[in-house]
Amino acid sequence: MSDIMGNPLFNLLNGGRNNGPGNMIQQFQQFKKQMHGVDPQEEVQKLLQSGKISQAQLDKAQQMAQQMQGLFK
Repeated sequence: MSDIMGNPLFNLLNGGRNNGPGNMIQQFQQFKKQMHGVDPQEEVQKLLQSGKISQAQLDKAQQMAQQMQGLFK
């Protein structure tokens, strides 16, 4: 569980305790740097296979992402 808690994406989506707008942007920028050159689908599959996230958690994150898409258009 500590691996997940240190994950900036988890903190960003899970509403980490100190998430003001500035901190959220900073965490996203850190996440973006970590993901540079990484295949997102492959990373998600690794998380599912390792048990670090469940299918239900992935489904919820995907649902949230779809809802947020309208904000970025």
